[in-house]
Amino acid sequence: MSSRVELAVLGAGPAGVAAALAASECNVNVLILDRSASAGGQVYRRPTGPLGMQQLEKLPDEVKGERLREQLRSSAVSCRFGRAVWSVERGFRIDAVGPEGVETWEAERLLVASGTTERVIPFPGWTLPGVMGLAGATALLKSQRVLPGQRPVVAGSGPLLWAVASGIIAGGGMPAAVIDLADTRRWVSSLPALFSRPTDLLKGLGWMHSIRRKQVPVISSAAVRKVWRDGISLVVEVVERNRDGTLRRDGQERRLSADALCIGHGLLPATEVTRLLGADHVFDAQAGGWKPVIDDQQRTSIPGLFAAGDCTGITGAEAAQLEGRLAGLTVAHETGRITDKLYRRKAQSLRRHTLRVSRAGASMAALMMPAESLIDDIPGDTVVCRCEDVTCAEIQAALAAGAMGLNQIKSWTRCGMGPCQGRVCGDTVAAIASRHLGGRTAVGAWSSRVPLVPLPMGDLVGAFAYHDIAIPKAAPL
Repeated sequence: MSSRVELAVLGAGPAGVAAALAASECNVNVLILDRSASAGGQVYRRPTGPLGMQQLEKLPDEVKGERLREQLRSSAVSCRFGRAVWSVERGFRIDAVGPEGVETWEAERLLVASGTTERVIPFPGWTLPGVMGLAGATALLKSQRVLPGQRPVVAGSGPLLWAVASGIIAGGGMPAAVIDLADTRRWVSSLPALFSRPTDLLKGLGWMHSIRRKQVPVISSAAVRKVWRDGISLVVEVVERNRDGTLRRDGQERRLSADALCIGHGLLPATEVTRLLGADHVFDAQAGGWKPVIDDQQRTSIPGLFAAGDCTGITGAEAAQLEGRLAGLTVAHETGRITDKLYRRKAQSLRRHTLRVSRAGASMAALMMPAESLIDDIPGDTVVCRCEDVTCAEIQAALAAGAMGLNQIKSWTRCGMGPCQGRVCGDTVAAIASRHLGGRTAVGAWSSRVPLVPLPMGDLVGAFAYHDIAIPKAAPL
């Protein structure tokens, strides 16, 4: 039995909530679904852990998140949290599983606001316990009130690097070092765009100040080359980069002792649903990678399908909210809830505001982009697909044997066939393949498949007894 709504929104982050509220305010019947226990997404994640880190209780993002959740609670939006959407079909049919078992909805229109996934470029030791992504460390700090380590090395690129290091300090930890892939020149070049969002600029400067004040070592234009265990500690080997981005090989590496390593190389638009539905996509390195093609009203190439937020390109939470609101108003206009004149006026204002604030977000996305040379530095025996234990050498061998795309590499090596369905390894495999196949556009992206998320069969089948299984009669002799 399925229920029908006018608009279904997948994702309750800044974009999804803004879209749901905008449409609902115009009397559109809206359903919002998210796997998390509450709205907010990664940026405005609601704390659920013990209140042991009192310093983190009143962060501005948390205040904004509570305001967002209160707006949603007081609206007419139908909220379904704790739901894992495992299938979406054109039309639109949405299948999910949650606390009440298997549920199905049908929607006249669908908005995808699925956010991002994290990118970590493999290196020897990246699968060891104690090594985690920057986004994962952020989730621990914001949601669970747990430090990723008392003395971790924090490494990678972009603003999340500094946010995590500062959050660890605020929670009572002390980073062993901050390893920034970018050099000072890249940060300075991003300043003009950041002046359009002074609040975010001041926030970033505050992160950096807290780190400098505690005299945490900061190593710029450097990368983690490998990590290994030494008893209960991690040893992190750090190498500085040459001007062309390649790692120096003059024996000047540094070795740092830590109890954890938090590392990340940027964010990728989460496009599993839009790819599954067959929407047109384009590769845009500056925006994080593959993203759905949308018009100036957040419509995709599929009638009735909209996309908003970072799943359409990394621009940040503020731009995501504006895009979500525009998408919600577009649905309201299409369903006749607001006049042409009012829609044009509001849409024009939103687009103008989005263009202004997205400059800073795009600048930060550019800072998160890792140098392509990091792909060339992955040793052959390093595991790339951690689900199926496929090494870089095995991927290279498949390409040398004539594999012509990602899906063929998947067929020959099982790379991307594990529980993460290529979310962790897909971008790295594509980057490796692009060296042989003429660039990222030529390589393409994984084919999206259902189920979209790993699910226990029991959740789909439900309770049953073996005597309930119909056994056909034996064939006559």
